[in-house]
Amino acid sequence: MSKWLLAAGILSLATSGIHLFAGGPEVHVPLLASSPSALLKTYVSLLWHATSAILLINSIALLFAAVNGRYRAPLAAAVIVQYLAYAVLFIGYGFAYLGSLSTTPQWAAFLLMAALAAIGVRSGKGSPSTVTA
Repeated sequence: MSKWLLAAGILSLATSGIHLFAGGPEVHVPLLASSPSALLKTYVSLLWHATSAILLINSIALLFAAVNGRYRAPLAAAVIVQYLAYAVLFIGYGFAYLGSLSTTPQWAAFLLMAALAAIGVRSGKGSPSTVTA
C-alpha cells in the first residue's frame, strides 16, 4: 500500500466533499440564481455536477492506486495530470480576473494532491511489493 497515494485519495475525497457541501451554496446556487436563461442554468448545473463526478472518480482512482500496485502508475498519472491542469486554471484565472490567488485557493489543494500522488508513484517504483494481482 502506498501511504502517499492513500493521503492523496483521502484529500481528494475531502475536496469532493467541500465542493459538494460548501461550494454548492457558495457558488452553484448563486450562479443558478443569477443565470438569465434556462440554457445557461442547465450548463452551469451540468458543469458543476460533472466536476463533482470527476472529483469523486479521481478520489476512487487514487484510493485504488494506493492499494493496487499493478495499476498504480497509470491511474495516478491520469489524476495527476488533471489536478495539475485544475491548479493551473485556478492560478491563471485567479491572477487574470481577480488579481490574487487568495480568492481561488483551490489551486493549493490540487497541487498538494498531485504532489502526494507523484511521490506515491515514485516511491513505489522498483519495489516488488507494489505489484498485486
